[in-house]
Amino acid sequence: MIDEYPAGNPEIVHPEVGDAPREVTGVSDAEEFSADNTFYSRHAELARGYGGAEDPSDPADVLAMPLVLHIPKTDPPLRSELLEAAARATVTLCLDPRVGSGASWHDAFTEWTSARIRKVARRARGAQWAAAQDVPGVTVEVGGASARALVPGRVGDLDPRIKRLQIGGTDVPSDEALSPAAGPVLWVDASLSMTVGKAAAQVGHASMLLAGAMSVEECREWASAGYPCSVRPADPQQWARALDEVRGGRAVAVRDAGFTEVAPGSTTVIAVR
Repeated sequence: MIDEYPAGNPEIVHPEVGDAPREVTGVSDAEEFSADNTFYSRHAELARGYGGAEDPSDPADVLAMPLVLHIPKTDPPLRSELLEAAARATVTLCLDPRVGSGASWHDAFTEWTSARIRKVARRARGAQWAAAQDVPGVTVEVGGASARALVPGRVGDLDPRIKRLQIGGTDVPSDEALSPAAGPVLWVDASLSMTVGKAAAQVGHASMLLAGAMSVEECREWASAGYPCSVRPADPQQWARALDEVRGGRAVAVRDAGFTEVAPGSTTVIAVR
């Protein structure tokens, strides 16, 4: 499924790159990073907004971030944990040093953020999931759930190991999620009855928007903790409270383009700090 959200430009004052401390990346020593590739500069790229480029005439040229959800046939993960893993994997990749200036993922990532932000969620099991780990990206585990966000690219160039994965059949039943833990909460509009694949793309959008709307230091602190968040379904009362948070400037909302499952312009997820 291909999802997008419209361009947005959260206002933020960025410090000069020279004022930012050089950071320890924790990424493989196989790649070296320039002095300009800092958390500050990567956050600035994320916070500047998305979109602007026209859709290509050839569908194969559409740019998308693949999301791979580990959904075993037996003993599937909790829906809430799977969606949290997808949200955290997305924002982790978006601020990974490898997307920074001069790094290996930079061109693919910035080309994608200059277009409509689309994600495609697919299901993997067993050997398929193991094979997906060899495709460039970031895997996050939450409880018994795992999700992998892959480096964006042309739909027509999708790695065969990912292309063969099933897009449909990614649903898992809702669980009785506990009250949200400390940290941001991504409220999903339960009335839309989205499949877990659709919801995974939407919470991925939400985690990106939320990171971009934070100050650099707020986002750095969130990153240092591993981007913890809770993903919970919102009943009508909770959804109304979340909308109040958006109106008060304390939350960000994802509005879907309506290519799949929901009507164009539907607000699907609200991320509250």
